[in-house]
Amino acid sequence: MNHIEIPFWKKKSLIEMTRREWELLCDGCGRCCLEKLMDHKTGKVYYTDLACRHLDLETCRCKIYSNRTFLASDCEWLIPDKIQKYRWLPKSCAYRLLMEGKELAWWHPLISGNPETVHLEGISVRGKAVSSVGISEDEFENHIISDRIWGRTAGTD
Repeated sequence: MNHIEIPFWKKKSLIEMTRREWELLCDGCGRCCLEKLMDHKTGKVYYTDLACRHLDLETCRCKIYSNRTFLASDCEWLIPDKIQKYRWLPKSCAYRLLMEGKELAWWHPLISGNPETVHLEGISVRGKAVSSVGISEDEFENHIISDRIWGRTAGTD
């Protein structure tokens, strides 16, 4: 008799996951580390191509991850019990997908088994973002990007 193991993200809610499981959900796209602008009248979030100065633009991973909330005061620490408030997460984000009762995409490393698929599918910021170092907030609007730069399945809103 074959026994098929059910993946943790299908048998646990976000709040029930261990810290390690929670961290494994991150697909490594780096899009949450882009500067964002919000239209306060409509609530629409606009992504820019400006990455946090701590984001490695090649690996799409934070260079100071374990100390990010101390060294980057504006860094938002995603936690399961507040996931509902993170409406700015891209539609392709595993945290958002699972919160909305949806499945992970085929390119997610937990599905594909390969952390490069997020980059190969064009979901990540690799090759699409620049460092925000030296850019004033007044200039952010000039860096708004279209959803069309992301892969087929990765719109923002």
